Amino acid sequence: MELKDTVLGIELGSTRIKAVLVDRNFRPLASGSFAWENQLVDGVWTYAMDQVYQGLRACYADLKRQVQQRFGQTIRQVGAIGVSGMMHGYLPFDAQGNQLAQFRTWRNTMTEQAAEELTALFGFNIPQRWSIAHLYQAMLNGEPHVKEISFLTTLAGFLHWKLTGEKCMGVGEASGMFPIGRGSCAYDKEMVHKFDSLAAEMGYSWTLEEILPQPVPAGTPAGVLTPEGAALLDPSGDLQPGIPLAPCEGDAGTGMTATNAVRLGTGNVSAGTSDFAMLVTDCKMAVHREIDMVTTPAGIPVAMVHCNNCTSDINAWVSLFEEFAEAIGAPQEPGKLYTLLFRKALEGSPDGGGLVSCNFYSGEPVLGLNQGRPLMVRSPDSRLNLGNFMRTHLLSALAALKIGLDILTRQEKVELTKLYAHGGFFKTPEVGQRILSAATGTPVAVMETAGEGGPYGMALLCGYLLWHRSGETLEDFLENKVFYCNALAYNGQNSLQQYMFDYLRSIFEQNVRELNPDASAEDTRKIGQFFAGAMMGILIPWVLSGMKSNALSNMSELSIPVFNHEIMQKLLRGDPQ
Repeated sequence: MELKDTVLGIELGSTRIKAVLVDRNFRPLASGSFAWENQLVDGVWTYAMDQVYQGLRACYADLKRQVQQRFGQTIRQVGAIGVSGMMHGYLPFDAQGNQLAQFRTWRNTMTEQAAEELTALFGFNIPQRWSIAHLYQAMLNGEPHVKEISFLTTLAGFLHWKLTGEKCMGVGEASGMFPIGRGSCAYDKEMVHKFDSLAAEMGYSWTLEEILPQPVPAGTPAGVLTPEGAALLDPSGDLQPGIPLAPCEGDAGTGMTATNAVRLGTGNVSAGTSDFAMLVTDCKMAVHREIDMVTTPAGIPVAMVHCNNCTSDINAWVSLFEEFAEAIGAPQEPGKLYTLLFRKALEGSPDGGGLVSCNFYSGEPVLGLNQGRPLMVRSPDSRLNLGNFMRTHLLSALAALKIGLDILTRQEKVELTKLYAHGGFFKTPEVGQRILSAATGTPVAVMETAGEGGPYGMALLCGYLLWHRSGETLEDFLENKVFYCNALAYNGQNSLQQYMFDYLRSIFEQNVRELNPDASAEDTRKIGQFFAGAMMGILIPWVLSGMKSNALSNMSELSIPVFNHEIMQKLLRGDPQ
């Protein structure tokens, strides 16, 4: 294995920092992780910067150890690196690079006034978690540090800056800081002018162009790893500088990428500590406070329903069950406990037995709640059992998301035919998938990388930076070079594709045995895979195109060489022609 032909994706999620190393065929080779948790400090949800550095190094060290153990190699070079993080938030710095205020995460709901006023000013929904809402609220509050701001960024933008020295970010991440102009990969000029005028009236000398990171579309070089950045990631000194970095992205953009949901008409749901749905649409919609308008990593408009709460209350209850198990002398491994409890949800009644869960651990802007109020309530005639208890909690985790999706599908008539899902909520096979499908009334597909969508998606964006053809869009790259190819080697979910591939391979292997009974088992297998893969490469695009008749005609012409025995014989002889 050549490490220069691999890409490294790192994501700072809300409960774990994760990294994954991916090869040229987009197969994960090794991963690392570090658990961490946000803290409520003086009424602000935050992470300390020393935790960021500590977690990043520990996560990378974990991955580095795996590569050494599995492949006997020390990571010194990779093809490209990319970092992503929790979207939105507030990280201000002065001209000397000093942090001016504690990191304010997406979870905070103290910017209601700012969000309302900016939404009215722009005629465009500005949610409370957006960076510009945090900035304007600090201005309204008269916080002294605002006058000293030289650079305002997000967690992903901060790390990209520290690794490369570049003050830029992916356009998808930037779209959660300030609105992106329709049809461009730049901040909306009219809205920028309105805000700058407002800031000048309030006595501030800086402009948004001066303090915001430059938006960069996917596939565009975004700097290289500096010696300081290499030392930050790998203090041992093994990792060498000069490695190119892809534009950093937020967890929304990496989730879209990891689920192949970046083309118009596609959608995905990410569910973990928070949950959000992303629907790629060019529809012009009315302003809804429940709906964000952001972009894909390539700058295509996306309608986003973002909810602050999803699994935090579930995690709290699982911890209680874990404590009980330890108390009775039967401790349970957390992963197994989650699987057990999630599967119990499928045994519950469709209505949860009359139990009601309010899972709001923190404020929930979708419902206008400024503070968290987790509750579990029932009436005397409710049917309290473990199945109903868990089903109620899983359904309530998606309640706010469903409200937003209903606005999109029922009021704005956005077509929703299928959702791709990823995130910790879907780690237990079938359960989260079925619960989401029941909540939305929509078929749900779960990717094999369901629990690791973020770092894997970032790794794919690194791959796009390195290996896309001139003029090849992100959408085409993912379909043609990542997901169609991987469809030929599935060994988990997507059983229909697996069945098709296995069936076709058996046919072609039989043809090989008939043509050359002396062919080795290895040659037979390889040739069978080759021809089955070729046939799948024809069939899958045809199916995804809606099985149009003209495409079928083309497929028939293309498929003729696939069944050609002469080609098989040449392969058996090792004939390169």
